[in-house]
Amino acid sequence: MNSEFMSAINDLVKEKGIPKEMLLDAIESALVSAYKKNYGTASNVRVEMNEESGEVDVLMQKNVVEEVQDDLTEISLEEALEIDPRYQIGDIVEYQVTPRNFGRIAAQTAKQVVVQRIREAERGMIFENYVNRQGDLITGVVQRISNDTIFVNIGNTEGILVAGERAAGERYKVNDRIKAYIMDVRKSTKGPQIFLSRTHPGFVERLFELEVPEIEDGIVEIKSIAREAGSRTKIAVYTEDEDVDPVGACVGTGGSRVRNIVDELWGEKIDITTWDEDPQVLIKNVLSPAKVEEVMIDEDEKAATVVVPDYQLSLAIGKEGQNVRLAARLCGWKIDIKSHSQYFGDDEDLDEDFEDDYYEEEVNEN
Repeated sequence: MNSEFMSAINDLVKEKGIPKEMLLDAIESALVSAYKKNYGTASNVRVEMNEESGEVDVLMQKNVVEEVQDDLTEISLEEALEIDPRYQIGDIVEYQVTPRNFGRIAAQTAKQVVVQRIREAERGMIFENYVNRQGDLITGVVQRISNDTIFVNIGNTEGILVAGERAAGERYKVNDRIKAYIMDVRKSTKGPQIFLSRTHPGFVERLFELEVPEIEDGIVEIKSIAREAGSRTKIAVYTEDEDVDPVGACVGTGGSRVRNIVDELWGEKIDITTWDEDPQVLIKNVLSPAKVEEVMIDEDEKAATVVVPDYQLSLAIGKEGQNVRLAARLCGWKIDIKSHSQYFGDDEDLDEDFEDDYYEEEVNEN
């Protein structure tokens, strides 16, 4: 190795942000291994590298003893005194044993170490960058597709979007641009793995932040989101500014803002409602678009019995119970829906399919 090599190392240290001491230590350790591999297996060898010239010295260490029993690790006092008259029993003698052709081996070994450390440093920086971006929205390009798993080019690495993190109707091909939510970042032997999602409720939240300046500025707050990806999302919003309509801000003029989000979600329905700290008002709101006659609250059980007009019963429940199920998740209350006739006993001939327990929805964790 030479001074040009060391200059290149210094440039890499600055460019990649790798601590110089760490890199030099790694090179020296690798050179010790290279020496042992090519010239023996002595454990008492160390390598010293000149940081300016790049010159490499292999140094052998031996203990000074009265009677030598192991030539590889021990030296007699008589021989040690020939090197330096100050040596005594128990001292360590260190002398150079650098082979003639070790320079070529050293250069090759050092290059391999530098390349490896640069790769590790880059992986480390990528990991640190993306682990701090968990929960962010990211845009990339579909790079390849393998067994329903989409690999997305997101700049200096790739994100992984598995089939379960996409809505059923979403279809992509190579080179398509795609938005996704950074769900998880993990370390692996091949580098950081960035797992993406388009089904996570946070994906919808980030899309609203992107489309609605009032949310990005903190004027309007998203209080809760409940989602069944590919089908329907309910979102509750709130503002302390009396001059701002939180629902209107999210919908946009002529529905332009929410339409952009619906398009990004491949036509997924989105219900936007106003958050309220009063559970009775909130439950009325979250059951939209159904109209609610009355809400009875059980604070201890955090459960509510909701009465709706007979003709609104199916709408309040939703297809396969979806509306009430999402409403329960959104507000955090159990909801038992009854028609006016059921609750007040106006009709004794109601279909048995509308049993009470059919409408009660347990709150699911998001």
